[in-house]
Amino acid sequence: MFKLKLAAAFACVLALSSLPARAADVATPDDTARFLAGMQPLSDSPLAALARDPSWQRHARYMDGIFDQTEKRHLSKIREFAKANLTKTHDTMFYMFAGPDSLHAVSFFPSATTYVMAGLEPVGNIPLLNSLSNLTLFRSLENLAYSMKTLLTLSFFRTKDMKSELRNGPVFGTTPIIAVFLVRAGKTIHDISYVKVDNDGAEFPASDASVKSNAPAVKIVFSDGKDGRKQTLYYFSTDLSDSGLKVGGFLAFCDKLGRGDSFVKSASYLMLGGNFKTIRSFLLARSDLLLQDESGIPLGYFNRKAWQFQPLGRYLGPIEIFPGTYQPQMADLFRNVTPIPLDFGIGYRWRTNESNMLLATRTLEPGIAPEVTPSEAPPPRVQRAPAKPPVDDRPQLRRFWPF
Repeated sequence: MFKLKLAAAFACVLALSSLPARAADVATPDDTARFLAGMQPLSDSPLAALARDPSWQRHARYMDGIFDQTEKRHLSKIREFAKANLTKTHDTMFYMFAGPDSLHAVSFFPSATTYVMAGLEPVGNIPLLNSLSNLTLFRSLENLAYSMKTLLTLSFFRTKDMKSELRNGPVFGTTPIIAVFLVRAGKTIHDISYVKVDNDGAEFPASDASVKSNAPAVKIVFSDGKDGRKQTLYYFSTDLSDSGLKVGGFLAFCDKLGRGDSFVKSASYLMLGGNFKTIRSFLLARSDLLLQDESGIPLGYFNRKAWQFQPLGRYLGPIEIFPGTYQPQMADLFRNVTPIPLDFGIGYRWRTNESNMLLATRTLEPGIAPEVTPSEAPPPRVQRAPAKPPVDDRPQLRRFWPF
């Protein structure tokens, strides 16, 4: 009898050892994001022991430093700008060509209930971090920190860098970066899930094999520590060109959300041309407020009777890597309407006192004022003297990672 009991107990131990990770071994989405962000996880978190490693502590010091600089130089000023100038915002916020830039989304539009971000960058994944070897984990942290560097210092991602940086390692894609930005913005993450939409825009779990979709997404539910109100952010990995939007249900999903606010920044001037008419028309039809830098929708596509325009900052024209994108109508607007000064840098002209934005507010219903044919399309090519490459004259952060 004793031998039988012993054998049964041994079999039970073997069975338990083959089970998947227990709930106690799985960090919460918020703790996972905090660990990636260099923020101390909770003492009872399965990641707490990893946070005592010197490599993680170097990562934490680097992240503290660069986010502290970004907060003082950039984000605090954006929040003050939004509080003063974006007073009538809506529940839905659209941010096309966003990449993983949740940081500017929640800084400019903190009160939105639903954020929809989209870009070509992959959704990616955050695996069970304590299942990775220490070498793999800390190399992933290094890659993560490097991939965020240009946005935190220049306010935008470089597309060519993202093509490689966001596809490397087990911690990859936009999901970990979005999560890091949210917790560093003071948010609490309640859930991270992966979804997709069908051709009618209906939402399904990504694991549902019966639904075919060309628009996979990550869905993150979070709240602000101040009021605890739940907010939801979607990032869709999808082609926003006319041919890309012909198939799939991304715009059908967006249509279900109704009208809202839109934000466009560092969008490579794609909506100046003819291959992005669909997304341009969608933003003009579905936005009651549109905040963008000069790389967004050209002024000539707006119906002047339906929109009120407030220029912000200074319009100096495009940087030299985007020839043929100078907008005379934008220059005229900045001359004829007194711009509101910007005390922060944004977009490709990231230096303070060189940046510009346009705040467009709808005054008529979209059915009354459809998109117009611009009087300056295609934008005229303007020859300009080559600008000197901008020099970053800000104090440099000591780098703990070998960038």
